[in-house]
Amino acid sequence: MRIGLIGTGRIGASHAAAVAARPEVTELVLADADADRVRSVAAGLGAAVASADELTAPGAVDGLVVTAATTAHPGLITAGVRAGIPVFCEKPVAPDVAGTVEVLAEVERSGVPVHIGFQRRFDAGYARARAALLDGELGELHRVHVITADPEPPHPSYIPASGGIFRDCHVHDFDVLRWVTGREVVEVHALGSNRGAAFFAEAGDVDNSAAVLRLDDGTLVTLQGSRYNGAGYDVRMELAGSLGTIAVGLDEHAPLTSAETGVDFPAGAAWPNFWARFTPAYHAEIVAFLDMVKGSGESPCTVADALEAVLIAEAADRSMREGRPVRPADLRPGR
Repeated sequence: MRIGLIGTGRIGASHAAAVAARPEVTELVLADADADRVRSVAAGLGAAVASADELTAPGAVDGLVVTAATTAHPGLITAGVRAGIPVFCEKPVAPDVAGTVEVLAEVERSGVPVHIGFQRRFDAGYARARAALLDGELGELHRVHVITADPEPPHPSYIPASGGIFRDCHVHDFDVLRWVTGREVVEVHALGSNRGAAFFAEAGDVDNSAAVLRLDDGTLVTLQGSRYNGAGYDVRMELAGSLGTIAVGLDEHAPLTSAETGVDFPAGAAWPNFWARFTPAYHAEIVAFLDMVKGSGESPCTVADALEAVLIAEAADRSMREGRPVRPADLRPGR
């Protein structure tokens, strides 16, 4: 199997290593606008180098991995499916809702499968929580709490083009919330604040976030987030039902300290970042993509799925800015 990958930055290089490690991949070909960077990554993996145009030509590769800058995603996905090449693309599909809708229409016209990289769907904890809810172990779902908190902010240059904390960071929470519960978000009321460096406010963003979401069955979801979680990388989900409560991310590496006497859990070192926390999930999603390329599996996260998560993120951002609850459905183009 010949796989192409476009974009060899931090996440791209990590995905390239995961692809190269798979026995079914006989050749990996990399492309990047940064010639020095792509040659360096390729040399370390024994991969070939080509241009993006070469990798999106019909028959050039069996599957295409897109890990380039967000602004390049729509064009590369479109070029791939027009060439009949199954595509894996890191989130987001596009910088905005309108662009995502345009890509979705192109993908649906082509009939070529596309897998969007929301890796939490492949994390064992989230999968266990989903099964517990679907199997009735938790009873009737009463409430959900989700949190994503980074130990330190990204580089200031990243923030102006990030889309804001709800689109960049919490879109993962929104996607996995839909996947775990099987429900849709019908209303969002979000808040944000700035407690750290000035560059967030200067870019029109916030560094701490909170929201209440209502699901289509009436279940309430609370969300919290931060770019300044000094204790470490913290990603968790709690689902409380009539028969039990289950927590994702509550392990020895959770960046928590108990105030209770004699309790030393969690005792392990805190997760330092997202890749360390989700390495097995990132590798599992690559396996799922390769299965999709071989025709032995469907897309585990479609462009349509990604659109729903982006609509929730858009609703949260608008709610924060306008100080009112917002319904994601009202933001769908054509409404």
